[in-house]
Amino acid sequence: MQALSDFLPVLAFVAAYFLGGIYVATAVLVAATVLQVAVTWWRTRTVHRVTLISAAIVLVLGLATLLLHNQLLIQWKPTVLYVALGGALIASRYLGEKTLVERLLGGKLKTDARTWRLLNLSWALFFLALAAVNLVFVYRFSLDAWVKWKGATIVLVLLFAVAQAFWAGSRVEAVDDGQGT
Repeated sequence: MQALSDFLPVLAFVAAYFLGGIYVATAVLVAATVLQVAVTWWRTRTVHRVTLISAAIVLVLGLATLLLHNQLLIQWKPTVLYVALGGALIASRYLGEKTLVERLLGGKLKTDARTWRLLNLSWALFFLALAAVNLVFVYRFSLDAWVKWKGATIVLVLLFAVAQAFWAGSRVEAVDDGQGT
């Protein structure tokens, strides 16, 4: 459910774009992101780091887009986020004992170090590829095409997550957390 709620600001952005244009959509994205963080904090008293990083990027680039009236700034937001995520995943391979994917999922899943490294690397490469494709859409296609691409990335991330789950399914086992989850 958390992963799906993370996509709500993007869905609001896409809908607002087609109803009111890029600047209305950017304002909606900023507001929806702030609301998402606030509701998540209210419900759980915690907010994932990735959500906070994404929110910070949205706030900086979204508000800059609105203040400077420059749509290119918000168009760069996915690339900045994906490069940050990909870079963090790659760096985690060399910093500390566990990869970032293992730190995030290690409490729920158990597998060998090689599988954690492969999962970590595949997510890193996936995010870096999304970053590059985003720039292609920013500089080679219309704004409408870019917004559609932004919406399509939700489906791509979900499909990639499902593919990763199937791939890892035979290599991992669930960890009993004592709560029946």
